[in-house]
Amino acid sequence: MLASSLAFFPCVADTGKGPWPKPEFNNKSMPFVFKSPGSKMPLPLGRLLFFSSVVTSGSCTLIYYLIQKAFSKASYYQLALEQLHSRPEALEALGPPLHIHYLHLTDKYNFVDIADAQLKIPVSGSKSEGHLYVSSSRDAPFQRWHLQEVFLKLKDGQQIPVFKHSGNSGHEVKEE
Repeated sequence: MLASSLAFFPCVADTGKGPWPKPEFNNKSMPFVFKSPGSKMPLPLGRLLFFSSVVTSGSCTLIYYLIQKAFSKASYYQLALEQLHSRPEALEALGPPLHIHYLHLTDKYNFVDIADAQLKIPVSGSKSEGHLYVSSSRDAPFQRWHLQEVFLKLKDGQQIPVFKHSGNSGHEVKEE
C-alpha cells in the first residue's frame, strides 16, 4: 500500500535516481553540512558565511572609495579647492603642507542633487585643521557648476571667507 501511494509522488519514490545524485550528509564530524555533488570537501555554513562577509565588506569598501573619488573629481569640489589655494590668509592659518582629507559621507551637511551641492571638506595643515564649507549651484542639469560661497572654518571657531558670489550677474564674483 505504501509503495503504491508513493507512486503518485515520483520525487519521493525515486530519491537518488534521475539526473541529480542523492545528497550526502556528513553527520559524523559536522552536523548540517551539505556535500556538493562531485565535491570531496563539504562547505560548512561558517566558512560560507565568512567568505560572504569578506566579499560584502570588500564590495562596500570599494563602493565607498569610488564615491570618494567621484566627489573629488567633481567640478564644484575642484573649484572650491582652487579658491582655497588662491587665498594666502586661509593657507597661512592652516600651515604650509595643506592636506585635503576624504569627505565624511555620513555627514548631513554633504548634499548633492541636480541643481545644488553642499560639501564640508576636511582640511588640515601644520598649524591648524578645519573644514572647507562649499555651496554651489547650477541652472539646469548638464550645465556648469557655479560657486555660491566657500569659507574655511577652523577647529578653534575662526571663520575665514574664501569666496562669495556677487548678486550682480551670473559670471561676476567678488572675493572678500
